[in-house]
Amino acid sequence: MTTLADLTTPALLVERALLDANLQAMADVLPGTRLRPHVKAFKTTALARRMAALGHTGFTCATVREVEGMAAAGLGQDLLLANEVLDCRRLGAVVAQGARVTVAVDSELTVAAAAAGGVREVVIDVNVGLPRCGVEPEQAGALADLARATGLVVRGVMGYEGHVMLVEDPADKARQVEECMARLLKASADVGGDLVSAGGTGTFDLNTWAGEIQAGSYCLMDTTYARAGAPFAQALTLLATVISANPAGWYVADLGLKALGMDHGNPSIAGAAVWYCADEHTVFSADGAQFEVGQRIRVAPAHVDPTVALHERMHLVDGDEVFESWDVDLRGW
Repeated sequence: MTTLADLTTPALLVERALLDANLQAMADVLPGTRLRPHVKAFKTTALARRMAALGHTGFTCATVREVEGMAAAGLGQDLLLANEVLDCRRLGAVVAQGARVTVAVDSELTVAAAAAGGVREVVIDVNVGLPRCGVEPEQAGALADLARATGLVVRGVMGYEGHVMLVEDPADKARQVEECMARLLKASADVGGDLVSAGGTGTFDLNTWAGEIQAGSYCLMDTTYARAGAPFAQALTLLATVISANPAGWYVADLGLKALGMDHGNPSIAGAAVWYCADEHTVFSADGAQFEVGQRIRVAPAHVDPTVALHERMHLVDGDEVFESWDVDLRGW
């Protein structure tokens, strides 16, 4: 039997019971194709298969590599690359091999790239308020007409209310989601098609306008979404080892910036106060717990998506027992 003591730290751990509970909780709210899980959050086809087993047969991708990996794993029934791509030849090759691939477009150039690269289906990416990609709602219909004139099938629209995901006040959050979706539905009326795709872990239970929700972080979770009130358990932690203890009262663990997504702030350690993270180190002081050199500790990341992408594999565990080790096989570009 493999145990945590056999793992080299830092290591990604996923509590099996908590993962399964998160997956089931989301499936209860958004069954089947109401959820289009976003694989960028976990980048692991083994985990995607668990979602497919619950009836979620369409997936959202953020990179061409994710599309290729999902298709190669037999999970290419309905893949949406929710990102603009100016060279679609690799996507066209996936389509030629039998997978269904849809790509987001928001300009004449991205429409031309899709057609030239062999992609047959697109969605019109609409700016619903987040200053990122997306055409303005009033321009969506014309872009859809251009895409169809180019020979593409326009499946519908997508928009991401990412700026609303962490709004704390429930009433304000609900109001902003409704405003964002009003923009998307305005575009949808002009574009046509069956798809209205939007949302994420932070708005999955509020966004009743979109036909499908692109949530991903819910399955593993992070401390940022936990603080925002997302009703899912922290299934993913990092196993680390305390490698130094200073008499002045601080400790050092063997993980740092090269193992953690830091854009949402420091990670968390139960019973400790994290001071800072360096390349290979996390420095912390005790805050109710006791620590000693050689001790294995669990560290909860503030942002799960970039954290997972820094690791080659994740380990499915139950307490100290390691049941399976999954390759994080959708990393890269």
